[in-house]
Amino acid sequence: FAGQWLQIRNLRSTTPDKNDFPDFDDNLRQAFERELELFFGSIVTEDRSVLDLMTADYTFVNERLAKHYRIPNVYGPDFRRVTVTENARKGLLGKGGILLVTSHADRTSPVVRGKWILDNLVGTPPPPPPPVVPPFPEETPGAPKTVRARMELHRASPACAGCHKVMDPIGLALENYDAVGVWRTQEAGQPIDASGELADGSKINGVVELRDSLLKRPELLVGTMTEKLLTYALGRSVEADDMPAVRTVLRGAAADNYRFSSLVRGIVTSVPFQVRRAETDPGTN
Repeated sequence: FAGQWLQIRNLRSTTPDKNDFPDFDDNLRQAFERELELFFGSIVTEDRSVLDLMTADYTFVNERLAKHYRIPNVYGPDFRRVTVTENARKGLLGKGGILLVTSHADRTSPVVRGKWILDNLVGTPPPPPPPVVPPFPEETPGAPKTVRARMELHRASPACAGCHKVMDPIGLALENYDAVGVWRTQEAGQPIDASGELADGSKINGVVELRDSLLKRPELLVGTMTEKLLTYALGRSVEADDMPAVRTVLRGAAADNYRFSSLVRGIVTSVPFQVRRAETDPGTN
């Protein structure tokens, strides 16, 4: 389920540009995948609140991944649980695997990162892009070099502005992470600007404030996860007449601090899960 929901499986086909990220290798790719598996698995096996996916102050690393995250005193290939002391690294938004699958080969993508959060955490997918989308401005001599500056040129087009107004502030809040999840304070010699204004008018600056903003309405995150989990359990898309069951599961989980077992218990006792939808035989009336 986590591989499908969080797109962990996409890590295997994601390859950063070697010229831009020479330190990236397959060992790091595998470490990203294993970290996410162990992290999500700990929420399940310890029956923690699913909100800990966003706030947990621990993760799982081996020496290769600890070096990438600049976590000291971790040696050897075996993974072990460690405390995360940097607030920006807590939870899913600080995981290298998530940051990698939401980037392009040669740069970050605020659009992809923003869309990933809207799709998978908030449950409000942006509308599809228009048929003709102007290309993203390439890095050329004399042109703006930072991704943020190039994004501003791109969304100046009326065809792009509507969707980007929703997605960009979310994705730009993660700009302190490069395309392979390394923390940085500058890009192209310019200080990183991770500030923005969300669709509800709230202002944020950076990943910590983005996470705090998302957690102000925990029912959105848990409701989205419930829909994704029900989709996985049913083997089909969740439809409008399934939503009363989703809301029932969400209410039950809220009374139990949103523990993972509460979501599962609510889903397996729900009507959509218990009663197979009748299939109409096209040969009968």
